[in-house]
Amino acid sequence: MASKKFVYDYPRAAVTTDVVLLRSPRRPEVLLIRRDNGPFAGSWALPGGFIEMDEGLEDSARRELEEETGLRAGRLVQLGTWGEPGRDPRGRTVTVVYVGWVSPVRSEPRAGDDAAAAEWFPLERAARGVPGLAFDHVSVLRAARRWIRPRPKPSSSGSRKRRGSSRG
Repeated sequence: MASKKFVYDYPRAAVTTDVVLLRSPRRPEVLLIRRDNGPFAGSWALPGGFIEMDEGLEDSARRELEEETGLRAGRLVQLGTWGEPGRDPRGRTVTVVYVGWVSPVRSEPRAGDDAAAAEWFPLERAARGVPGLAFDHVSVLRAARRWIRPRPKPSSSGSRKRRGSSRG
């Protein structure tokens, strides 16, 4: 197959995907990898990387997760998109982040591809900032922490009583 050459009149951003993989719902832990390559070599980060030109976003997230950790996720939900200029020193990069859960029974990672290590961290600790966490992943982990927090349930009566008012 002949390789395609892409030529554009305007600069283009690169697109990556990242995965917030969680286990242990009562005391959530998040899977991080130690980067083997620059930028941020030696730093902890979420599993992820650049999309291939012929794959979908969720497929990219699943591929990167498996390549870097040896783990497969069940259901993934798109958590959000991060794309502030300067978030990646290699150039303008936008990442689409997915979040999902894995069973604690089947969750022993093995580092692969460009990951030097893969380990579980308590989500609360990681969201406060594991020393040297790469890119803007602290912001991503804080969003994941908000995503898993229980939401208030609506009142069962469906209406609110107004205090201090009397109706005749």
